[in-house]
Amino acid sequence: MPNMSSNFTLGVEEEFQLVDTHTGELRSCAPAILARGYEQFGEQITSEVLQATLELTSDVFPTIEVARQALSVSRAKLAKLVAQEGVALMSAGTHPSSSWKVQKRSEGERYDELVAEYQDVVLSDQIFGLHVHVGIGESARDHEIGMKVFSQARTWLPHLLALSTNAPFWEGRYTGLKSYRAVQRRRFPRTGIPDAFASWSDYERYVQRLVAMGAIDNGKKIWWDMRPHIFFPTLEFRICDMPATLEDTLAIAALCQALVAKLTWLNERGREVPVLSSHFIEENEWGAMRYGLDARWLDFTQERTISMRAALADLLDFVDEVVAELGSRKEINYLRALLEDKRGTGADQQIAVYKESGDLHRVVSFLCAQTMQGIQSTEG
Repeated sequence: MPNMSSNFTLGVEEEFQLVDTHTGELRSCAPAILARGYEQFGEQITSEVLQATLELTSDVFPTIEVARQALSVSRAKLAKLVAQEGVALMSAGTHPSSSWKVQKRSEGERYDELVAEYQDVVLSDQIFGLHVHVGIGESARDHEIGMKVFSQARTWLPHLLALSTNAPFWEGRYTGLKSYRAVQRRRFPRTGIPDAFASWSDYERYVQRLVAMGAIDNGKKIWWDMRPHIFFPTLEFRICDMPATLEDTLAIAALCQALVAKLTWLNERGREVPVLSSHFIEENEWGAMRYGLDARWLDFTQERTISMRAALADLLDFVDEVVAELGSRKEINYLRALLEDKRGTGADQQIAVYKESGDLHRVVSFLCAQTMQGIQSTEG
């Protein structure tokens, strides 16, 4: 296996909830934080449609180890910044109790356009996700291989959702799902599992046709669970809930990177990898949304049914030969341990706290603590 440690760069986008430290509810205060934090973070922190969200966008990382150091420091600094406003950062796919109806919307032309088009669909978009970008290279050949990797990697999107599930509550109600965020996302057009594309040019023609017909004004308004980024030479994984801890985030990012690296290696050598219909992938996505790690995995390639945990173990085995070169053995081992951990994902742990206490405020306190787990405070 050739050295690939710097070939598959990483970028991470984290959508944090801004939670009032006294009430535990969401607080619409992003503008004040953005104004105070611009000198320190620049354009790496931004708002979303609702002012109770703060998005932190990373630099481009050459390795997962660089990502680990940078994301830990940036989260500590951001937590200190928001504390000055009397709020805490919370990492989860939904808030257990807060209603979107009482949140303020952000000001600006972009948000005006989104609200004008999508109305309550976007105003109720009180959900929080993790986006992971993996570099694929900038040459025409890189793009063609990247499109093959995109079409093949779609198969494992439900695995990534199952690992990240962290959204079992919605507006004060236990939904019975491990990721209610995934349900909320599906209300928008151009979301969910994308179709496969034969080539990069086919994908570009698709985007250009939507633009020409006035459906969208640019490719960033394609919000699939995974997409080839129209402006950057990356594949962007968008399916994940905001995980409970930074360690979860790093492990999922490392898995995305390893999957792209392994598939690229196979494609460069002409190895065949099955490309599944989106209809089959959606069956497994539903299982991940509903049951998380306790889902069944419908293996349409080998015509078998196994547990999601077994399917994830198979995926970790599949990418294992690229892990050492990528420097992500620690993160992949973390995922192997997670599959054996009876505590499960963030969703499972939220549900356990609620069943024990019957108190959603206890769930919020737990999530805020998880968000800062392993993060050292900054001084000065």
